[in-house]
Amino acid sequence: MEELIAKRYVNALVDSTSAEERTDFSKILLGMAESFEDEKVVENLSSPLVSNEQKTSLVLDALGEKVDAKLLNFIKIIGENGRLDLLPTIAKVLKQTIQNETSQYEGVITSSTELNADELKSLQASLSKYTDGASIDLTQKISDIEGIKVSVDNLGIEVNFSKQRVKEQLIDFITKSL
Repeated sequence: MEELIAKRYVNALVDSTSAEERTDFSKILLGMAESFEDEKVVENLSSPLVSNEQKTSLVLDALGEKVDAKLLNFIKIIGENGRLDLLPTIAKVLKQTIQNETSQYEGVITSSTELNADELKSLQASLSKYTDGASIDLTQKISDIEGIKVSVDNLGIEVNFSKQRVKEQLIDFITKSL
């Protein structure tokens, strides 16, 4: 439900801004979304004891004085409608929209060892071919899994090669063969 409401706000923002403005607004909104990880911020913005005007001014004060008028008005409208708690979702949807417009996506490689630059480029090139030429920037995340997992959320791609999974499939195949 939150994403549907956020998409309406993002669509309005997209219709009234240029690509460059959207990119700037996305960076600002993603930064604001990080502040929502603080319990005090969430508590203040969801409290019925704090008026919508006070909540809006808290958010606008956090932005500083050099804020674009369109972004300022956008946040004021969100505040007037009591939807400031949707800012993290709006930031996420705006980022997805920008990625879809530019065909530049971000993904994550999770493995137990770090891949070298050539392997990373090769994997990015393979994914680019699979996605009809979309540019995919992969970042590495080290984990204790035995294998490799590649995920690009905005494209719905998740590829997983693990020793455990291969072992389970092999056992399942042997069991069915008997």
